[in-house]
Formats: sequence, structure tokens, C-alpha cells
Amino acid sequence: MNSGEDFINFNDEDELIFADENVNENKSVKVMEEKWKVMIIDDDEEVHNVTKLVLSDFEFDSKGLEFISAYTEEEAKYLLSSCSNVAVILLDVVMEYDNSGLKLAKYIREELNNKLSRVILRTGQPGQAPEKKVILEYDINDYKEKAELTAQKLFTTMVAAIRSYRDITIIDNNKRGLEKIIESSSTIFEVQSMKKFATGVLTQLTSILNLNKSAIYCQTSSFAATKNEDGFYILAATGEYSEGIDRRIDEVIPDKVLEKLETAAKEKKSIFFEDNFVAYFKSDIGSENMIYIQGSRELNETDINLIEIFCNNVSIAFDNIYLNKEIENTQKEVIFTLGEIAEARSKETGNHVKRVAEYSKLLALKYGLSEEEAELIRLASPMHDIGKLAVPDEILNKPGKLTAEEFEIIKNHASAGHEMLKTSNKEIMKTASIIAYEHHEKYNGKGYPQGLRGEDIHIYGRITAVADVFDALGSERVYKKAWPIEEIIEVFKNEKGQHFDPELADILLNNIDEFTKIQSNFIDIK
Repeated sequence: MNSGEDFINFNDEDELIFADENVNENKSVKVMEEKWKVMIIDDDEEVHNVTKLVLSDFEFDSKGLEFISAYTEEEAKYLLSSCSNVAVILLDVVMEYDNSGLKLAKYIREELNNKLSRVILRTGQPGQAPEKKVILEYDINDYKEKAELTAQKLFTTMVAAIRSYRDITIIDNNKRGLEKIIESSSTIFEVQSMKKFATGVLTQLTSILNLNKSAIYCQTSSFAATKNEDGFYILAATGEYSEGIDRRIDEVIPDKVLEKLETAAKEKKSIFFEDNFVAYFKSDIGSENMIYIQGSRELNETDINLIEIFCNNVSIAFDNIYLNKEIENTQKEVIFTLGEIAEARSKETGNHVKRVAEYSKLLALKYGLSEEEAELIRLASPMHDIGKLAVPDEILNKPGKLTAEEFEIIKNHASAGHEMLKTSNKEIMKTASIIAYEHHEKYNGKGYPQGLRGEDIHIYGRITAVADVFDALGSERVYKKAWPIEEIIEVFKNEKGQHFDPELADILLNNIDEFTKIQSNFIDIK
């Protein structure tokens, strides 16, 4: 190998002066949070030492250099595979083998798929690896003979390489950021729950901001807020704001942060600070929403552009969710109204359907169904007796005991309700159709209208059967008084596995306080 003198060429115009070791002892050292990573791969230790010495005070874009040294091909492979965001690789050609450096160049680009690091091939034996051949056949960014690399030329080479690395990294981050926006937008657009949507927005936005892996990781705190008639309240939050969900921002947010939010809301625009920002957006239908993230790395122009693009997509999604929510609320109102009409014909209050709805959801959740499916049952169960609209008043409201013929007519309401609802392609109506048809089936097969047994009865029907009977026994009707809770409990104990799914009956009995609480929240008005 050539000596250090072969690597650094000294001349009158570009002289390298070695200072005494103690000259800088009392000088303050500039501490930089981030540095450009430079990997030196060379089997000559003197080359490492001289390179570090020449570039010891190098600075570009207010960042110095962090050196990583490798002395063999195998050591270089290990470090290259474990170190991320290496800006420049100073690569010797001849090490253990005559072509070690060339093999590493292929390894970097093809096996590690690292297209960003700038590879500068250095050789003290240019005849071993001719420049023209190497430049054409290997994906390297520069080729230097060690003898030509003066201190000034090495500085110039490093500036060019790092500038190139910085620019292509920005382009790559932009590309990955846009891909992430497209991916995350499609994901969060599928979510219809406003809270889950807001949580997804925070997660994806934090992910976009952390695309640059070289940034020092910080724990972020954030929240998403939306405005109602009382002001902005928090839909979703992370970190120190996690306890503020469902509360107004002026109740939980520090005054310093609140000022930023109020400024953004007043000026109706997003505001960016060094390591935090307020994203404000007002949708086309007039809804106002804000996202606040603090504790992220320092935001650059790329970050701000990505945030603004993402927030534009989020604004559209908020509009869609608000509109879907409006449609859903309308559907709920129609369903509860129809359920109340059916109950009113049988001289029962509308609170019966509300109680059955809440009992059904509680049973569904404790049975293990998802929040979405439990909510679907809650919305559909008020239609369980919609078929009563087809039953004559004189039979429906008969105070005395029904004849066998009259009871057969009453039983037809299950099939009638199914027929009314089965043609709809709406999920709520399809669920309501199942419930109307099967909520009078019994676990032992002695129910109606189909005589289904056990788990042949749809879980929706089994759940609503428990909810409906529990409320019917505890409510006053034209033909009976409300039963005491102790007697109702005995009925469910005795009918477990007979009338009712035994698992659902146990859920009711083991959580009776929660069910009676619902009952007390929706008391019938006489």
C-alpha cells in the first residue's frame, strides 16, 4: 500500500499544516445534533487517520462529519448492512484482494439496494482498476487516484458528494412521502368512525414525518380536534394529550399551545414552527378541524409540503365522514321511528326499542363481537317487531288471553317483518331482517316461525331474543305488570339452554347491574 504521503499531495498552494495537539484544548467545541456519515473503507490505517485529520473541521449545511472505519471487505459488509444513512463511502480498490473494492461497490448497489450513498472509489494503483472500465461497469459516483487527492481536492470532492446525497435524499423522501400519503389516505378513507379516522390521521402523519430515519427519534405528543357548537374538542390524541379525548381543548391544552391553535383558527390557516405545527382545515361543508403535533424533528420544506398535501386529503375525508354520519343519523332516526310506530300500535312506549337496542349492543360486545358489529345490532334491533304493523289492532291489543287462532296470527309478525326488510341491500336493513325473522326462535328448537335450534339461529336473533324478553318481563304492558328483577333472574336461570342461548344467558346474569342501569336510563313515561 502507498503511504499517507501518497494519499495527500503537498504543494505550495495547498499545504497541510499539523498543529500542536494542545492548541485547541481550551477552545469551545461546536456540538451538532446531526452529522453526515462518512464511511472510510481502506486496509491502510494511515489513510483513515489522514482523511479524518484533513476533514476534521469540515462542515456543510451546518453539519459536520461522523466517520465510520472499515479495514477489510468482510468488516465493510457488516458495517454497510448495519449502518443507515451513510452519505459518502470512500472506497479503496485493493485490500485483501485486488478487486475487494469493486466487489463492495456491487454489494452496495445490488445486494443492499443502496442507491443513495455516494460511492467514491479511491486507488493507489490505477492500473489495477482502469478508470474508464470502472466508471462504465460499476455504479460509482467518482473515481480518484490517491496521489491526486490534495487536501483542497478532497474537500471539494466531499462537498460535491454530500450535496448530491442531500438532494437525491430529498427527492427520495418526497417520493416515499407521496407514496405514504397515497397508501395512508386509502387506509383512513375506509374508516367511517370519526374517532378512529382521527386516530388514523395522527398515526399516518407521524409516520410521514419520520420518513427520514437519520433524524433523532423523539416521542411526539399530538391531537386531532373538531369543532361543534361548544368549540373545539379532542377526537383523538397521543402522548401527554391522551387523557384529553372527548374534552374541550381549552380545558386540557396549555395556554402557550392554545394561543397557537386560536391563531390558526382565527386566520384559518396552518402554522408551522421549528418542531411543532398546527394544521387547520375547513371542509367544503363547513366543518372545522385542527391537528397539532409537537416534539417532532425540525420541519423542513419537504415536511411542510407533505403535511399540506396530506391535510388536503384529510379535509376531503372529513367531509365524506360528516356526510356519511348525517346519512347514518337519518337512517337511525327512521329505524327508531318505525320501531316506535310498531310498539305504539301495541300500546308500548318507544323506550322499549331503545332499551332493547342498548341491551343488544352490550350483549354483543360481551359475547366477543366487534364494536362495528355490536353497533350494527344496536341500530337494527329496534326493528325486531316491525312485522306487528301487519297484525290487526283487536288482536295486537287484546287485554285477555289469545285464542290459538289469534296466537297464530301474532306469530306471523316475524315472517312479515322479514318480508318487509329482506329486499334492502343496506347492511342495517339486512341485519334487521334477520333479527325480525329469528328473535322468537328458541335454543331448544321450540320457537317460531322456523323452529330453528341452537346455533342454527343467527347470533343476531339469539342476542335480540335475550334483550327483548328481559325488557318485556321488566316492563308494564296492557296485559301484565312489570316483574321484579329477582323473578326475571330466575326465568333466565331456568330457561338457559331452553329458550335462550346459555352463553348469552350467563352474560346477562353475570352482568345484571349493567343491564338494570340501562333500564333505569330509559324509564317509560306514563
